[in-house]
Amino acid sequence: RLMRHLKRLGYRTAILSGGFTYFARHLQERLGFDEIHANELIIEDGKVTGEVREPILDADRKAELLHEIAAREGLAMEQTIAVGDGANDLKMLAAAGLGIAFRAKPLVRAQARQSISTLGLDAVLYLIGYRQGDLEEGGR
Repeated sequence: RLMRHLKRLGYRTAILSGGFTYFARHLQERLGFDEIHANELIIEDGKVTGEVREPILDADRKAELLHEIAAREGLAMEQTIAVGDGANDLKMLAAAGLGIAFRAKPLVRAQARQSISTLGLDAVLYLIGYRQGDLEEGGR
């Protein structure tokens, strides 16, 4: 629901994950994210080596990527939204115009400016100013 409405409303979406590209690509294909940035496992002779290709997508890199994407898209940082749940998201959440902790660990909830703990991810739509009527057929 969140992705459907963000697409309809003209938002650009990206996954910035400390996880792996394999899973991020799956979500991109399934949900329509515009771009993905995640860690890439090194595969040699058809086998995973257990090593990860540089650069590692850590907390600093997530914040850098958010800045890079905003600059490339001609957006001020105040126009960006980031959602995260772990400590490696804190710098990205702090850099975003709207940083949202989603079902996050207590440390992250305490440091994020906004937090969603009991609703679904589509509650982001309400935090960015949309009402239920806006999201129904024919709404804004």
